[in-house]
Amino acid sequence: MKIAFIHEKKHAGTGAYFVNGLMSEKLREAGVSVASVFPKSPLLRVPIPMRGLTQILFYHALIESRDEVMRCDLIQGTTFTPIAFLPLPIPVVSHFGSTTWGFLKAVPLTKDVEPALRPVWQSLLRARAVKRLSLHTRRPLRDIAEIERFVATQADAVIATSAVVRDELLGAGVDPRRLFVVPNAIEDFWRGPAPRTVADEPSLVFLGRLGSDAFTLRLKGLDRLIDLYEAFPKSKKQTVAMTANKALANWLREAIPNHELVANMEKSEIPKVLRPLAGSILLIPSRYEGFSLSLVEGMSQGLIPVTYPVGIAPEIIRQGENGYLIRTQAEGKRIIREILRLSTERRLEIAREAWKTSRQFSANTIARKLMRVHEKTIKSHVFVDANPPTV
Repeated sequence: MKIAFIHEKKHAGTGAYFVNGLMSEKLREAGVSVASVFPKSPLLRVPIPMRGLTQILFYHALIESRDEVMRCDLIQGTTFTPIAFLPLPIPVVSHFGSTTWGFLKAVPLTKDVEPALRPVWQSLLRARAVKRLSLHTRRPLRDIAEIERFVATQADAVIATSAVVRDELLGAGVDPRRLFVVPNAIEDFWRGPAPRTVADEPSLVFLGRLGSDAFTLRLKGLDRLIDLYEAFPKSKKQTVAMTANKALANWLREAIPNHELVANMEKSEIPKVLRPLAGSILLIPSRYEGFSLSLVEGMSQGLIPVTYPVGIAPEIIRQGENGYLIRTQAEGKRIIREILRLSTERRLEIAREAWKTSRQFSANTIARKLMRVHEKTIKSHVFVDANPPTV
């Protein structure tokens, strides 16, 4: 079996690039031939309102790789990325780690942000940690969302990484017979023995991508995170984040008491920072996640998640056993206070259950599930020429 993986030539440790890279590696180890396909022709820079079109043109440039792709048995790309290959007589799989319409719906306009959180944004604006509060990215994202819907309904198979994403795709009209749920995986370096001890004094921990612009920061719940941090000024706080916004990173270092921030750390080094914090509180304040790798990664190090019901969280969190689901900031603060009062023994029990839950997301296990989807899709594929010759 030979698979063509469609993606940009990037090596970021998160998002679609991470998923494609990790799955390519594990599929090769299982004997699958994998061709990484990406555009070779650069595109011009355009204003933000036109970026939706830019993304489509970017992936349409992949058609220059047609000859290479035609030698493969199957094409897999993230959301709309295989659009240029839909007419070819090769089965196409579209992989949805999230949906653009999902986070468009989840991220509020500035005027709709919870009143209690608005002062956070004003502080960030005054400190120039954010340049503006308006969300200029909505228009191009709406364009992308429509293209995603089109590709999802036309692809031979569609993969969702969680039940949340599956339900979004069903709502978009994807045939349930062509829809498969295959969760994301974490790298092998996250795997280690169950925690034997926990930190004497639990910290508040954030792990993950924060982004740089107002839309992404709101999507990732930066205002919620700061609000929770500020509610516990005496507690230690550890942020391990990816962001290109240096002004934001500096503000977080200076404005939050008892806080240490590590920005853009090499991903394989992060477990060394988190392992000594086992039994501490992992905060997932996002307004939307398709899967939430940070949740599983943190749990693998024995952190106790306090998370909004995003991504995979509602499927794997057992309230009070391996973590906690919250729906409001007030509930989050109450749960954090309860955890801070728990005995060391009780926190160790929850930390070990969180670690145990993370074990089901090993890369080798997920690669085998992905292979079964590929094999089934190739076997059932029937090519219908959209432009048959006339007689």
